[in-house]
Amino acid sequence: MTDSPAAAASRQATRTRVWDLPTRLFHWALAAAVIGLIATGLGGVMEWHFRLGYTVLALLLFRLVWGFVGGRWSRFAAFVYAPGSLLAYLRGRAHPDHLIGHTPLGALSVFAVLAILALQVATGLVADDEISAAGPLTRFVSGDLVSLATGWHSTQGKWIVIALASLHVLAVLFYVLVKRHRLVAPMVSGDKHIAAAGSRDDAASRGLALLLALLCAGVAYWVSSLRA
Repeated sequence: MTDSPAAAASRQATRTRVWDLPTRLFHWALAAAVIGLIATGLGGVMEWHFRLGYTVLALLLFRLVWGFVGGRWSRFAAFVYAPGSLLAYLRGRAHPDHLIGHTPLGALSVFAVLAILALQVATGLVADDEISAAGPLTRFVSGDLVSLATGWHSTQGKWIVIALASLHVLAVLFYVLVKRHRLVAPMVSGDKHIAAAGSRDDAASRGLALLLALLCAGVAYWVSSLRA
């Protein structure tokens, strides 16, 4: 008797690198930085709020580049899904490859978080509370734009970040506790037991990631030096 396709795939599954080390380090560094940003923003510790903001800027720049040159499952091309793929996933008919890296629903969450964080960083760079905190780029834009950016950054943007971060944690807990999907462990070890090609994660790719991270940190530091 021959195995079913699902049984054959399960039997052939091996420990495979899905999340390369640079992606894992990015994920946990961004999580820590966002928590710090929320805490310092709510607590009014603005010097550290700025420092963490520059850190997030460097991390976002790195992820943007790494999304094109990183490991297979870290590239944007691996989790940019058509609407039909999302609908199929929601109906329980996802393609097996869509369950290896980011699922279609998870991909939407990733892009939403990256987009709102990019907007928060951008508005923070030109925000001014007229008391003690002014972004390094405020003198390069109009007063109207500074006012608009400040209002967004300190109200709507802040609460959207908190809401998305909370939703992300709740979604992870749901998948881990209810659907019994292993999401946290692979983001620590980088590996999953799957029957598919893995991501490149060798010394050369890690060296490239380190170089890109240093360049992105340099850009963020340069931006911070523009602060009056």
